[in-house]
Amino acid sequence: MARTPLDLDDLVEHWTLLKDEQGLVSGKRGATRLGFAVLLKFYTQYGRFPRGRFELPGEAVEFVARQVQVPASELDAYEWSGRTVEYHRAQIRGHLGFRECSVADADKLTGWLAEHVACKERRPEQVRVELLARCRTESIEPPTPGRCDRIVGAALRVAEGR
Repeated sequence: MARTPLDLDDLVEHWTLLKDEQGLVSGKRGATRLGFAVLLKFYTQYGRFPRGRFELPGEAVEFVARQVQVPASELDAYEWSGRTVEYHRAQIRGHLGFRECSVADADKLTGWLAEHVACKERRPEQVRVELLARCRTESIEPPTPGRCDRIVGAALRVAEGR
């Protein structure tokens, strides 16, 4: 399925670094600067981090690259796993007021889904939508897709048992 190219309005609305975001980016250089900036803007738009470069629209990377004054090609040198990206993710979560999903959070989310959603809605894809919305409401970074599946499955089983 082909993706619709982003127009200038989309780029300005979703990919412009705000003043406080520029401050976060200012101490970084090269690929690290650009990588951090696109992670930040992707998270603010989608409520999660991209799984890799392949999820980032080329025109958005170009747009952000111009703002941080780093060539877009530098993103190829950004490491998508390891200590640096984990540190960047922690900085972004902290800045936006989010936290990683803990075991206790997952248990609480499962219980909430079972009680408020899965008792009425049996379609896993719809329960998943509600899970992701609840994560955003609770300022929790959405779990990985596999973990989401396990939470949804558990909520459906608990609701069925009731």
